[in-house]
Amino acid sequence: MIVRIMGEGQVRLDDGHLAELNELDDELLAETRSGDEEGFRRTLGALLDAVRRLGAPLPDDSLEPSELILPSPDATLPEVRALLKDDGLLPG
Repeated sequence: MIVRIMGEGQVRLDDGHLAELNELDDELLAETRSGDEEGFRRTLGALLDAVRRLGAPLPDDSLEPSELILPSPDATLPEVRALLKDDGLLPG
């Protein structure tokens, strides 16, 4: 799966990592819904760090279509709320 972090670029991420990432996504969804700014900030950072750690960066000149787009690390809670689906940012 190709994942884009807005403002940073793309990484290739093995689908086997989705379960781990979905745990963070569920936390982020709950914090976003409750308005927990501190928790939201912490969990968004952890989610993006995990994607960077588990994924392999694609070259900057790569034009692969992104299957998943994640917000930038400095995204606001309202901005992320607008991106959320019923089950969070990640599929599943």
